[in-house]
Amino acid sequence: MANNQGPQGTNDPAGSTQMFRAFVDDAPQTRQPAAAASSGPRVGLIVGIVAAVVIVAAVAWLALG
Repeated sequence: MANNQGPQGTNDPAGSTQMFRAFVDDAPQTRQPAAAASSGPRVGLIVGIVAAVVIVAAVAWLALG
């Protein structure tokens, strides 16, 4: 008998494609609730940036003063 399957450990591209398509088809259902809650992290990011600027300004003032 001939071994037509090839060496073990090789990935099946068709299987990966099918799994990816299933992932893409399921993804929009899980993204919609996350989009409504995305305003929270933006506020945290802005506060973090402002805090970093204040800290850098304080360190610079102490170093020069």
